[in-house]
Amino acid sequence: MKVSWNWLKDYVSLDMPMAEVENRLAMSGLNHEETIAAGDDFQIDLEVTSNRSDCNGHIGVAREIAVLWERDLCIPDPAPVEKGASVAKLIDVSIEAPLLCPQYTARVVRGVKVGPSPDWLVNRLQTLGINVINNIVDITNYVLMECGQPLHAFDYAKIGGQKIIVREAIKDEPFLAIDHKEYALSTGMCVIADDTRPVALAGVMGGADTEVGNDTVDVLIEAADFDALSVRTTARKLRLHSDSSYRFERGVDPNGIDWASRRACEIILDLAGGELASGVVNVHPNPRPQNEPVVVRFSQLKRVLGIELDKSKVIDILTRLGLEKQSDDDNQATFVAPSWRKDLGREIDLVEEVARINGYDKIPEDVGVPMAPSHRSNTDRVLGKVRHALTSAGFNEALTLSVTEENLADVFSPWTDRPAIHSGTSMLKGADRLRRSLVASILTARKINESLANEQIQLFETAKVYLPSDGELPEEHRMLALTSGKDDFREVKGVIEQMLSALHSQCELTLADYSHDFFVAGQGAELRLGDMLLGFMGVTSAKAMKACGLRNPSVVAELKLEVLESVANLVPQFSELSPYPAISRDLNFIVSEQVRWADLESTVRSAAGEHLESVQYRETYRDSKSDGADKKRLLFSFVIRSANHTLTGDEADQIHGSIIAACEKTHDAKLVA
Repeated sequence: MKVSWNWLKDYVSLDMPMAEVENRLAMSGLNHEETIAAGDDFQIDLEVTSNRSDCNGHIGVAREIAVLWERDLCIPDPAPVEKGASVAKLIDVSIEAPLLCPQYTARVVRGVKVGPSPDWLVNRLQTLGINVINNIVDITNYVLMECGQPLHAFDYAKIGGQKIIVREAIKDEPFLAIDHKEYALSTGMCVIADDTRPVALAGVMGGADTEVGNDTVDVLIEAADFDALSVRTTARKLRLHSDSSYRFERGVDPNGIDWASRRACEIILDLAGGELASGVVNVHPNPRPQNEPVVVRFSQLKRVLGIELDKSKVIDILTRLGLEKQSDDDNQATFVAPSWRKDLGREIDLVEEVARINGYDKIPEDVGVPMAPSHRSNTDRVLGKVRHALTSAGFNEALTLSVTEENLADVFSPWTDRPAIHSGTSMLKGADRLRRSLVASILTARKINESLANEQIQLFETAKVYLPSDGELPEEHRMLALTSGKDDFREVKGVIEQMLSALHSQCELTLADYSHDFFVAGQGAELRLGDMLLGFMGVTSAKAMKACGLRNPSVVAELKLEVLESVANLVPQFSELSPYPAISRDLNFIVSEQVRWADLESTVRSAAGEHLESVQYRETYRDSKSDGADKKRLLFSFVIRSANHTLTGDEADQIHGSIIAACEKTHDAKLVA
């Protein structure tokens, strides 16, 4: 929010240094960005948080200054002179979409003279970086920046049938905005229409067909309240943002709508002449609810802030902020927040208001504030261990959008065959499908890295997928996706095993064949932990690489985090290191080409017994002349160690023999001497 130093003086006395105002506003929640000289004035840029929509105008900022320095606040009381016929005879207003427009007011000024604005008005708008157009449009911008309530001026003669109809847009309905670009509207958007076409996009921008020009004689002044979500969705979908949409998205003061309308008409009569029709058309089929009373207990200030504040001080601060005191006693007081402060709905909100106005700097750094112990949820603890295991293995965490393009949404969806849910608002152009898998998104991040010559990047992401269901809402599941550029299936499998080890899982990871055209034939696997489906992994096929724009193959995996959480043992584990020596042996088997290393490894672990410490794959070798067709050699090592004694040669030979016998029986393996 940019404000003019000289303009603020219209509402509050500013006899203190500007730097003091900037600093104290920053300390009370309006962070100071910068101050720029603008002629004989200064443009002060303040960061206004989304909950403080009351500070999106000069009066709101002046109100903050008046409270902080205990000064009087002078707000004009506009009383434009009304003459002639009733405005109800000049314009008919109907609201067909009350959920999108809770209130709409209209006034008509006839016989205006459109022309340049006076210097004082030009200077104030230019100080804020706002272009001047003509006196009527400049006045609506002036009032917008004064109080934060957007207005719009229509050329009354160009409104068909002298009707204003607030309705929902028709699908693909064309609209020519005042930027002279045509937009295709969609259902859910709110438009201001006459009897034939849209003349404004509610809360966002006016239409070119009814804009005020040099030939305008009569103007209709609109002041209204529009649904914040509808305005935000419309502005984002059309990429059409304005000062008005910015304020409607954050909410306006419903009790300030008529004030802004009267203020604009008063200035128009003063600068452009004309006659203001009697009365106002005020249609409000869905008025905003009034603020509910809030009780603040004085003991809570000591408990939360750690400092003692006198009861009278607390009441004084809150009443100066505009809250109405309904009752009080020695222990508590009841207040109703003003219409411009919708963010004050809880006791803790009032405690915060007292703290910031009294001054955060008055709370000692070493003040004792009672703390309640808390702990991280099991989900957060599992995520922490997963992230640590993956980053230790060289992976970087990615963060991608929950929506994707339709073509990417259909590339890989192992969890459901139902079509992806369509989103009415695209976060990016074309990205309007809620993803059913993280794989396409994380491979898009890999594509970007490949384009920047970072082809070996290893990425992971934890996020939700949205699976269509029979209910109103989709099923949400948190997933973990991995992508490695090393094209080594076994290495990624090892990373997953290391992650399971970090979670102290007692379930054995097993693999089964999984056929999907997203994976190279024979290089896709279904991962299971006991009887639970953990996820899928494989090497991307040529078709998948083309769909995702990849240059090189990648090993990808997608796992259900809820399964990992169910098998995780989060109780810290300790096992004493064995002081006895280990024995390592190598084995080389000739097996059928169909035998998986994972299956052979499982057999080795079962046969070795309690003394097995590790099994490590070494190499696969093929020699059809020596071993026969459809045969391969699997070379691996295993390490055995006892926790309570030194293994003898006979004990090691017995384990060695058990492994050989089990492999021969289960996999028809032949030991290479």
